[in-house]
Amino acid sequence: MAKVAFIGLGVMGFPMAGHLKTKGGHDVTVYNRTAEKAVAWAEKFSGKSAPTPAEAAAGADFVFVCVGNDEDLRSVTSGENGVLHGMRPGSVLIDNTTASAEVARELYVAAKEKGVDFIDAPVSGGQAGAENGILTVMCGGDEAVFDRARPVIDAYARMVGLMGPAGSGQLTKMVNQICIAGLVQGLAEGLHFGKRAGLDIEKVVEVISKGAAGSWQMENRHKTMNAGKYDFGFAVDWMRKDLGIVLTEARRNGAKLPVTAVVDQFYGDVQAMGGNRWDTSSLLARLEK
Repeated sequence: MAKVAFIGLGVMGFPMAGHLKTKGGHDVTVYNRTAEKAVAWAEKFSGKSAPTPAEAAAGADFVFVCVGNDEDLRSVTSGENGVLHGMRPGSVLIDNTTASAEVARELYVAAKEKGVDFIDAPVSGGQAGAENGILTVMCGGDEAVFDRARPVIDAYARMVGLMGPAGSGQLTKMVNQICIAGLVQGLAEGLHFGKRAGLDIEKVVEVISKGAAGSWQMENRHKTMNAGKYDFGFAVDWMRKDLGIVLTEARRNGAKLPVTAVVDQFYGDVQAMGGNRWDTSSLLARLEK
């Protein structure tokens, strides 16, 4: 059992911290910007809450962070009352936020200056993956630190991999989002075409899902897409945040991402339709409006 802190109890962080307590058996203290949610977590999982990130991190062996964006991440780590002001030398800071590779490298250096180790560890699998403890975790950092942290991360993960030095986890998450963006748009167009052609979508998917067109998105989203239901899942606002990070990095490294750039704009159209919190599969709603 390790002493663990978890910072950020959103739709992902709340269940992830829960798995660290119940499945991992760790001593967990949480912090959330809205204190009521931290209190609710502590009551539900028989854990503890703290009034600041630094106090949550005091004495912890591992400190996890899962917040909204780069600036949120800087605030709860190196900002006033951030975790780096409370962490002891030799402890490990693990960032599950989907953020830029730049901030990951920045925090790696800031942590080292405090005698703390750092791993960027963005996740994939959405709210359902977090609730079921079956997330995919893409890590960047030093191998020896990863080996220490992996048994703890395993509490909420199905797949954990070290992708390279600091920032590599975030870069891998960008690849993940690039692949998803094009795939969801293709699925949306395929279903749209099939409906306009008068085909029975369920029969179509039953057949093609067993061939080269099959995917997680097709298996898990085609029914809700066909029914026009999008009020769940990974929000369009979050996807646009992620794709913004991707396109910024692509401008830096020279990668050409024409499909990703177009799909990002399509998600902008969904936002204009009022679909900010709709699931990313709502690209079909844009075609059917």
